[in-house]
Amino acid sequence: MANNRILDMNGIGKAFGGVPVLADVHFHLDAGEVVALLGANGAGKSTLMKILSGNYSRDAGTIAVNGRDHDLKSPADALALGIRMLPQELSVFPDLTVAENIMIGALPKNGMHVDRRAMEVRATALLERMGLDGLSPRTRMGALSHHVQRIVEIARAMNGEARVLIMDEPTASLAADEVQMLFGIIRRLRADGISIIYISHYLKEVFAVSGRIAVLRDGRNAGDFTTANTNVDEVLHAIIGNRVGDLYPAFSANAASAADVVRVEGLSVEGWLRGVDFTVRGGSITGVHGLIGSGVEMIGRALFGAAPRTRVRRVEIDGKPYQVSTPGKAVEAGLGLVAAERKREGIVAMLSLRENMSLANMPLFTKGVSVDRKKEATTTAEWIRRLSIRARNAEQPIGTLSGGNQQKVCLARWLLGDLKVLILEEPTRGVDVGARQEIYRQIRQLADGGLGILLISSDAEEVAGLADRSIALASGRVTEVFEQPTEASALMSAASKSAAAA
Repeated sequence: MANNRILDMNGIGKAFGGVPVLADVHFHLDAGEVVALLGANGAGKSTLMKILSGNYSRDAGTIAVNGRDHDLKSPADALALGIRMLPQELSVFPDLTVAENIMIGALPKNGMHVDRRAMEVRATALLERMGLDGLSPRTRMGALSHHVQRIVEIARAMNGEARVLIMDEPTASLAADEVQMLFGIIRRLRADGISIIYISHYLKEVFAVSGRIAVLRDGRNAGDFTTANTNVDEVLHAIIGNRVGDLYPAFSANAASAADVVRVEGLSVEGWLRGVDFTVRGGSITGVHGLIGSGVEMIGRALFGAAPRTRVRRVEIDGKPYQVSTPGKAVEAGLGLVAAERKREGIVAMLSLRENMSLANMPLFTKGVSVDRKKEATTTAEWIRRLSIRARNAEQPIGTLSGGNQQKVCLARWLLGDLKVLILEEPTRGVDVGARQEIYRQIRQLADGGLGILLISSDAEEVAGLADRSIALASGRVTEVFEQPTEASALMSAASKSAAAA
């Protein structure tokens, strides 16, 4: 064992209902080391981390912390050993102060009362450690931006004798400069001897922040790499199990000659967009790239009638004037929107896959006041097959599916009706590499079948890899139009122009 080894998980096994989820998994961590834990959805990452954080018991294997074996029977056992979990979704109390959020669960007492001075002193020290020297511990949490709330969450995790910090998709919804701020905090923690397990689907981040990459596939170890000595293709091979030459399918051969199905002139949203013009061609993918805050978040929902304070000079659908008004009118006109925030805006977690899929198209299945359940079931089954949705059956609650399969259901929802243009916001956010490749293939098949696709993404590589033509946004304006497939670097450069240039 290395002298600075802080964690050893050996021969870990776990099964649910007799179905193995982990089999003879080994994972180790040194003090001050950042290890990226990668794998497709269902590979066993979450189960392994839930065992480490005391949420699940293991069926086999040993866990040693600082050279001593421990039986982690509860989250309290893990916390006592300095193991902290930073969940993917923000978990804060917006109406409490920053200090209360940091110290919750370990509030200092003065007799029967909370010692607010001690609480604020401790919170201030932790904020300074995170680089938030100027943030008052008395600030209401809900008044802070998303990325500052995320940093406060890390400060909360660092309260006490923290030794291991598990970060699950910590950069979700963060802008590029906010990601760099988070990386600075990670480097600071690493220098203090804190060990970090970094779970992410974004390989660029993994290569930027980790020293080592551990891969699980089908509940088993599939690779352990020193980051500096490997490459993306090698890691993808370990994740997926076959050589992934290109993550993206071929571009359309007919995109340049395709007719416009949507034409937009002078689209404005107060505080977001300023006189944006663009077109979407049938049978091709039009990409829109911009940094978070550039207005990229609003362009699709503004066209769909879901953004407040929207103004537009002119919109045509199939050459006919169209008045932007409400999502209902957009659906009638043949527009569909798959929102970026899948869990909040895309699915109803407790409803079945079938119910989520037919949600936007109930007129297709109604006869008078009754629902034609047979037609609904047949149609749902057909799209489950066509999109290779992995589920036990159509009645499985959608909240129990993987992120990639949830996203396929959101796609299928719009394909049931008479769709002309599908608007996709951040279509693979929170989706693993294997599922991303499949979703990209399906998006291309939809375009090749004649559908117009408006692909909106803050990931330049995604737009460059998929879009037949694209536009870049900065400061609410179009900065450049690319009529042919282009490189991610060109998109990033165009989207990074200053407000004055835009």
